[in-house]
Amino acid sequence: MASTPNTPSSTATASATSTTSPIFLANESLHSILTHKSLIQHFHTSLPTTTSTLHTPIRQSYDLSQSSSLLLMPSWSSTPSLPYIGVKLVTYFPQNSALNLPGIHASYVLFSSATGQTLASMNGTVLTLYRTSCVSGLASKILARNDSKVLVMIGAGALAPHLIKAHLAARPSLQKVIIWNRTIKKAADLVEKLKKEWVGNDGVCFESNENLEEIIGLGDIVSCATNADAPLVKGEKLKQGAHLDLVGSFKETMKECDDEAIKRGRVFADNEAALVEAGELVGALERGVIKKEDVVFLVELIKGKKVGRKNSEEITVFKSVGSAVVDLLAAQFVYESHMKDK
Repeated sequence: MASTPNTPSSTATASATSTTSPIFLANESLHSILTHKSLIQHFHTSLPTTTSTLHTPIRQSYDLSQSSSLLLMPSWSSTPSLPYIGVKLVTYFPQNSALNLPGIHASYVLFSSATGQTLASMNGTVLTLYRTSCVSGLASKILARNDSKVLVMIGAGALAPHLIKAHLAARPSLQKVIIWNRTIKKAADLVEKLKKEWVGNDGVCFESNENLEEIIGLGDIVSCATNADAPLVKGEKLKQGAHLDLVGSFKETMKECDDEAIKRGRVFADNEAALVEAGELVGALERGVIKKEDVVFLVELIKGKKVGRKNSEEITVFKSVGSAVVDLLAAQFVYESHMKDK
């Protein structure tokens, strides 16, 4: 397991002013360096100290055709502890499903903010899967009940196994994972895959279930990663003390839960963009279900400026839309770990 890079770090400064050629970190290298537990810890320690020093413009989106687009997500810092510039380039081609290809492809490029030289490039899609799931894992670590036993995973796409592993890393008390997907076979296939990966790791049971309304009420943690435009999670079904993790929606027309879930719970978000990008929150704000000042952001929790879970009966709702900040911190972790092990 890779150790968390020290911050501030003389290693970071030395690495960022290296005169060696840019390195390409293959997928195998990313998987060997990154673990959900270590990246959650890196975010936990790094976000409070770096967020205020980073420059992160709103992501730029360009229409390439009626359906396809190009997105640019830059972030940079000139502080000695984080001497990097990072840019994630993302293409969105939804028509690729007809070609049996993923609709989203991404690359991440890391530069030195001291010299401007290219330091490394890596698969932005893999990096995104880890960073997105680990942000949810960090929120779960802070907000979910300490005695959480059951995780309900709604969705069985590429992000689902990462979210499951992140929640398991954040909450070792979890004993059962129930997976639901519109196509039940995808859920069953993911269950079999996870069972094979967990051989020798006692204490976690994996199963699939096609009755969504039934299993929502079983979840101590309910995690959603779908493209739903109509609510899948009905707030009335959530058990007292549940933690709801919403990852899928990234535009106003998408929503994974209804207003009742927002109304019953206290709402937390990874960053302010969630207030204008996430359909669940945009709609709830417009309808007066919540006010902007009701939403607590992840960094405020980590710094202790705001209180998280107040009691064991409270429902917590965490909405994540992602940001270039966590992209850069994840890329920093990968790059410095690689340089340290060379």
